[in-house]
Amino acid sequence: MQNPMNPSELLKLAQSPAGQKLLTMLQQSGGSQLSAAMEQAARGDMAPAKRELSALLSSPEAKRLLNELEGSL
Repeated sequence: MQNPMNPSELLKLAQSPAGQKLLTMLQQSGGSQLSAAMEQAARGDMAPAKRELSALLSSPEAKRLLNELEGSL
């Protein structure tokens, strides 16, 4: 199991060009369904969030961006 990232590492990834593109994709694609799923996750029901994120992150562009972010770790 990987060690959790510290907040400064997460911020660095989120502010990177690939991170910004991925965040934009998530905001544009997810909309209200993603927001509702995240609210359910905050209450302990992770299944909707997993479904929404899995669907959003399965696109070729999202996979490319995730690989780019992983390479910068």
